[in-house]
Amino acid sequence: MTDRTHASAQRPHRHHWRRDVVELAALFCAVAVADAIANLVVHGPRGPILLVASAIALLVTAAFHTWWARRHSHAPPPSTPPPGGPAASPAAAPGAADAPAAADAAGATTLWRMRTTVRDQPGSLAVLCTALARNGVDILTLQTHPLPEGGTVDEFLLRAPQHLPSGELTRAVSRAGGHSTWIERADAHDLVDTPTRLLGLATRTALDAAELPLALRQLLGRCTIHSIPATTLSGRPNAGADAPVEGVLEATVMRLRDPSGGAITVERPYLPFTPTEFARARALVELDARLGPRVPRSQDVLTLPEGNEITVRRADGSDLPAARAMHDRCSERTLGLRYHGPVADADRYLGHLLSPRFGRTLAATTASGRLVALGHLLWDGDETEIALLIEDDWQRRGIGSELLRRLVAMAVEAGCDSVYAVTRAANTGMVAAMRGLGLPLDYQIEEGTLVITARLDATPVGARLPYELPLGLPHEHQAPRRPH
Repeated sequence: MTDRTHASAQRPHRHHWRRDVVELAALFCAVAVADAIANLVVHGPRGPILLVASAIALLVTAAFHTWWARRHSHAPPPSTPPPGGPAASPAAAPGAADAPAAADAAGATTLWRMRTTVRDQPGSLAVLCTALARNGVDILTLQTHPLPEGGTVDEFLLRAPQHLPSGELTRAVSRAGGHSTWIERADAHDLVDTPTRLLGLATRTALDAAELPLALRQLLGRCTIHSIPATTLSGRPNAGADAPVEGVLEATVMRLRDPSGGAITVERPYLPFTPTEFARARALVELDARLGPRVPRSQDVLTLPEGNEITVRRADGSDLPAARAMHDRCSERTLGLRYHGPVADADRYLGHLLSPRFGRTLAATTASGRLVALGHLLWDGDETEIALLIEDDWQRRGIGSELLRRLVAMAVEAGCDSVYAVTRAANTGMVAAMRGLGLPLDYQIEEGTLVITARLDATPVGARLPYELPLGLPHEHQAPRRPH
């Protein structure tokens, strides 16, 4: 409301009687004209003609008014002015300037994880953030990693318009002074803030010694982790297993001392490690060393179809004597189907398999505590192997299927895309157990050796944390390459 209008609203109305007189006079004039027209139409010689002419004049007037209103519209001017014309003001078109932003906000977006190196000087980060904002990119989280030689590595979690390609983001960052830029798609799991994620990884490591390689992988992203034992299966010292206590960082490779003996090597060729990441990895390893050996002791008691009860639990190095005794009770055929040949040194081989650094092992025991079956989930680089060994007297009773189902569930929880089993073509029991999983299977046969691969990428799983699972199943996997 303008000042003039406001003043008019406050002025007292003292002349209402003048308006009333004018309206009354107009009313009398209208009545007189209507009476004259009625008399002329009814009593005049050309009354009907006059009435038709009046109707035609009324129609012509209405048509002219409609044409005039359409040609001289009162709609607001367009938001984009014609070439050479004046720019439309925001007042003339409310919200027109915000239309693109509203369209982007209502459109689909994409999450990105990005790292770039900037100079360590005031204003560098501000220039970079401004460049991202110009492209409609929202910065969700930001971490800075100082470098010893100067400069910083800035790690962003970004929400960008879906139509904006990663190449355009990289070019915008480069123009703003960033270099050595790396970018990849992110997902909803990356929205967890860094302190919360680190506390969760520390909790997993504290509850289960086998979680250390998996926690390192989740901490450092897509990388390859090798657990190198202090000695080989033949008893000779292993090359590369003598990492110093403080560890070694060499660009894309870090070497850490394994608390259980040997070394842990982490490789990430596509992105160098920062000193901050190296310090976090060393902190997890130190936590594992202080807590010592530990495995979740939860267990499940199952009833077999024939009525016998068995207990399924996690196994570790303390089960080596019982596993060796089961080996001695197994026939050569059973051992040959499991190991594809004779086992020269069962103690060393079983000790390797039962180590939490190289995978997960489930043990099935009878009501009297006798170990009758072992199921292994073995990390083999980026792949995962499943292996079963069941004592002869307990085969064909459903134990293998139960262990296999649980191992596959562990692999799914670990984020594996597939699992494979290596056996002989004559091992119909293993083939039947794999087919009983109800998963897509691939078969490869070479010189009597059968490799069955089950794809897990479409398998639905829950989102429970590892310490909420009945058998302490891991949430994400790591793949230290190991001999089998």
